Amino acid sequence: MMIEHDPGVRAVEATLFASEEPMTVEQIGAYVGDAIDVAAALASLEAHYQGRGVELVKRGKSWHFQTAADLAHLLRREREESRKLSRAAVETLAIIAYHEPVSRAEIEAIRGVQISKGTLDVLMECGWVRPAGRREVPGRPLIYATTGEFLTHFGLASRRDLPGIADLKAAGLLDPVDLALEGLREGDAVANGDMPEGGDSELEITQ
Repeated sequence: MMIEHDPGVRAVEATLFASEEPMTVEQIGAYVGDAIDVAAALASLEAHYQGRGVELVKRGKSWHFQTAADLAHLLRREREESRKLSRAAVETLAIIAYHEPVSRAEIEAIRGVQISKGTLDVLMECGWVRPAGRREVPGRPLIYATTGEFLTHFGLASRRDLPGIADLKAAGLLDPVDLALEGLREGDAVANGDMPEGGDSELEITQ
């Protein structure tokens, strides 16, 4: 049966088009009902829209329609507002992305220096970082994690798609995240008993 005539696929398609936010399989199912195989419908729609001007993509556990990446330039505003993240913000974002959820104290321990409250505020204003609850330890500090918007902005289906150290080195992208990431790996090795202890760069954001 062609998907244009499949009522289940059409219902899932309409639900996603009408939603202002990405939706999980469970959220879609709540709208279309248990009789529809949402996962199968999504797979059909994903294949149907592949290579078109609008594509169905999965980010984390949520699905949404978006403009094809190679056509995004056609829809950009004439005036773009650009901001730059400091090295501290870039390193903090890298630490959260690779080891979430983490507390502010854990981020500072990895970086070796204190971070200002404004650093986390900037990342949250960008929509890339969110509070993810509290660590069940004395003081119950806030812990932070990345968001679905972070995955969307960087074109990642999930955190499993984050590049490894070898990939970053090959692409020449370890500056300014090299110290943060290398420190994380060494810290993990120390914690696991595998080894003994032993100027600003900027990332441009277009909004």
